[in-house]
Amino acid sequence: MTIKNDLPWPLKVAFIGMVLGLGGAVAIWTYDMGPNIAGLSSGMSTKQAPANMEQVSRLTAERDQFSAAANAVESQLNIERSAQKQLAAQVKALEAENAKLKEDLAFFESLLPTNTGAHGVAIRRIKAEIVGLNQLHYRLLIMQGRKGEREFIGSLQFAVMVVQAGKSAMIIFPNGKSTDINKFKLGFKHYQHVEGILTLPEGVSVKAVQVRVLENGQIRAQQSANL
Repeated sequence: MTIKNDLPWPLKVAFIGMVLGLGGAVAIWTYDMGPNIAGLSSGMSTKQAPANMEQVSRLTAERDQFSAAANAVESQLNIERSAQKQLAAQVKALEAENAKLKEDLAFFESLLPTNTGAHGVAIRRIKAEIVGLNQLHYRLLIMQGRKGEREFIGSLQFAVMVVQAGKSAMIIFPNGKSTDINKFKLGFKHYQHVEGILTLPEGVSVKAVQVRVLENGQIRAQQSANL
């Protein structure tokens, strides 16, 4: 069983009237204060707008300034990196040239006293090395004695001793199929520095190379180098 405590209806009417009156008062107060609140907010926004715009402009200018400075620094770094690469390449080239000059100097120092043999021509200090899978790089100096009384005209011939498929063989450069015969020609009065590359068949192992100086088909000088 449920017991209900109902208020007398005169009290209910009084309570409802009081609530309605309070709600009306709040509504009227809000209506009256609304323009003042809106005006205050609008006034504050109007006063703050120039300051905000000035701050935005200042921050934008600072951002652009920092961005320009960063771009300038990056450009300078790129220039310095490029300069360093160029300097490194120049140093490498100079080192290679210096090594070549030292080797040439050693060549010339070895020429004194000169012993050019019976035919007056000699090959000095052959340097040969493998620089690729099937490429033989060579450097040598050829000189003529007799105080260079005449110009020597001749050619070079290379006999390369190799091992291919387990068998020894000899490859002659230039051969009848050579298309670059001019690079083997010689013409000098005192000396001639020769440098080049021989392309070998694939799968060969080089053991030694013999260099020959020919004149009118006759061997005037020869020298061998082991690899």
